[in-house]
Amino acid sequence: MTMKRRNSRRLLASAVLVALAVPGMAFAQSAKEVELEARVAQLEAQIQALLQGQQQQQESITRTQAQLDQVQVAQPASKPVQSKPILANPDAVFSYGGFIKFDAMVTDTSDGAIAEGSAGRIFYVPSTIPVTANGAEPDTDPYTDMHAAFSRFWFAADHTTEGGDKFRAYIEADMYGGGSSNLGNEVSTNTHGITLRHAFVSWNNWLAGQTWSNFQDVAALPEAVDFVGVTEGTTFVRQAQIRYTSGPFSVALENPHTTVSSIATAARNNAAGSDSLPDLTARYVMKGDWGHFSAAGLVRQLKSGDESQTGAAVSLSGRFNLGASDDIRWMANYGSGIGRYLGFGLGADSVLDANGNLHAQDGAGGFVAWRHAFNGKLRTNLMYSVAEFDNDRSLAGWGPASFAATERAQSFHANLIYSPFPKLDIGAEIGWGQRELEDDRKGDLTRVQTTVKYTF
Repeated sequence: MTMKRRNSRRLLASAVLVALAVPGMAFAQSAKEVELEARVAQLEAQIQALLQGQQQQQESITRTQAQLDQVQVAQPASKPVQSKPILANPDAVFSYGGFIKFDAMVTDTSDGAIAEGSAGRIFYVPSTIPVTANGAEPDTDPYTDMHAAFSRFWFAADHTTEGGDKFRAYIEADMYGGGSSNLGNEVSTNTHGITLRHAFVSWNNWLAGQTWSNFQDVAALPEAVDFVGVTEGTTFVRQAQIRYTSGPFSVALENPHTTVSSIATAARNNAAGSDSLPDLTARYVMKGDWGHFSAAGLVRQLKSGDESQTGAAVSLSGRFNLGASDDIRWMANYGSGIGRYLGFGLGADSVLDANGNLHAQDGAGGFVAWRHAFNGKLRTNLMYSVAEFDNDRSLAGWGPASFAATERAQSFHANLIYSPFPKLDIGAEIGWGQRELEDDRKGDLTRVQTTVKYTF
């Protein structure tokens, strides 16, 4: 309270005393007067205490209001603390997904076990099927492998500008990267490193980064419990590239890499490292309710040191729908220098003869698969795949060791896949594969594989 209000209270108390005084009475105070003055003094003390409490309360309210005013100056009350996401591109639409995949398999190979730690232990790789000398086939018991290495995840960001330009950034990885230390093996932790599968940016008709080769038709691949299944007969490459797409037509410049086989030993050199020109690929796709058809071409420079050759290949593929429950998927590939694009590099791109001359190697392969859906939850796939390579025996330096080169590989696969709930797949597959060398030696593989896969 103000000083003016306190003085008013004192004047009120004095007026009470004056009004109660009797004119002409003696100045000596009676007992009643003393009591009255005491009561007035007590009342004044109570009023004074009340006024002090009100003053303190008013000062506290004033301080609080000042603090609120400071907050409002720093951040107006009409706006939220954060009006937009904390993103480099707040207008982008972000999405993510992937799946968890558990695989368990029992493998029986005729000519010895596939080496532990090899890719052929966790999915079908025909080049890893052991082949020994005739009459020296070892007695190998079936062996079991389990892993979750092919579990994967991806992230994407899509953005369309006010002018209608469309942008997309996409990155995808799985766990098929091998162990990173002694703790990353089957003894203890079964650790796998992250493997980059895709990483690219696209804007309108252009794409730059790593993704499936333009020479590959991913849409034609059958549904397999194995990682690929029809490995021998399919083109299968992910690599860095610059691609332009216009409607059904696409063309790309892709990362070059030449694999070279020695004529003297049939040993493979997968790190030639002297490539100077990018691989050129082109594709045309037709689509309809009937399915799709794709035609792709490949032209590349094969190079080892100062030696170089030109390679060219073609790939035809597609899917034909047979009613609502069936379809046929297929692929046919042929070319010179097609090696690393076919069957996970089952054959080499080129051969170096005894005179140091480089020769492009011819190869061919394909697959056919039938898919049938029994109902909305149960389906089956039957597959056959094959690849052959022309090992030219007329080349200088051809000798006994040259017969160790792979001439042919083939496989059959049959599976049942059950989806008791949406995005949950439980599958079982039986496969048989065979690899044949140039001197007719053969080794085969029989595998029973199961999987549990949940897509999110």
